Amino acid sequence: MSEPIIAVEHVTKQVQDSTGTLTILNEIAFTLAPRQSAAIVGASGSGKSTLLSIIAGLDTPTTGTVKLAGTDLFAIDEDARAAVRAAKVGFVFQSFQLLGNLNALENVMLPLELQGRSDARVLATEMLRRVGLGERLRHYPKVLSGGEQQRVALARAFVMEPAVLLADEPTGSLDFATGETVMELMFALNREAGTTLVLVTHDRGISARCDRQLHIEAGRLNAQE
Repeated sequence: MSEPIIAVEHVTKQVQDSTGTLTILNEIAFTLAPRQSAAIVGASGSGKSTLLSIIAGLDTPTTGTVKLAGTDLFAIDEDARAAVRAAKVGFVFQSFQLLGNLNALENVMLPLELQGRSDARVLATEMLRRVGLGERLRHYPKVLSGGEQQRVALARAFVMEPAVLLADEPTGSLDFATGETVMELMFALNREAGTTLVLVTHDRGISARCDRQLHIEAGRLNAQE
């Protein structure tokens, strides 16, 4: 049996507010194997996005830890965590997070160029073609539809061949038909690349397509299916 690609170990997240201590996550623990897909589901305010940020090492738990591909993210400093993210993790957000002053091709090339890849243009062009945007390489985000922008974001994430893809409400800004198209593409790329997929969603249809459903309620992991 292979080692888990993600191991969340007794993660608790607390913050201080005017009323005292607020517990956002309480003793969350689970593992995911390589190539698995998992949906984190729950009501607004249940801690889903906070958990995703902690898995990425973008937020720190009050107690507990996360191991990503065997590395304890909170036993290393922020520079080392950033290096792990760059090497292992891709991100897709509801708000796309594209750079408006770069065209589609340049947005997808950027993470490759930051790694000093000489084949950045070739790889980015091929990935944009795979997501159906071969004719839109020179277009800037402001002239792309929401679905096209999300496909650029997917191409940017998958072009790095990440071990883990983290997606936060990836269809939340899209209409139903466009969202279905984007999710079909995400699951297809996930299968082809063998990437472990973790996504936050309110959509029961999307969560049902994942191998696992992690239900968060009032900061606790209530059920794992």
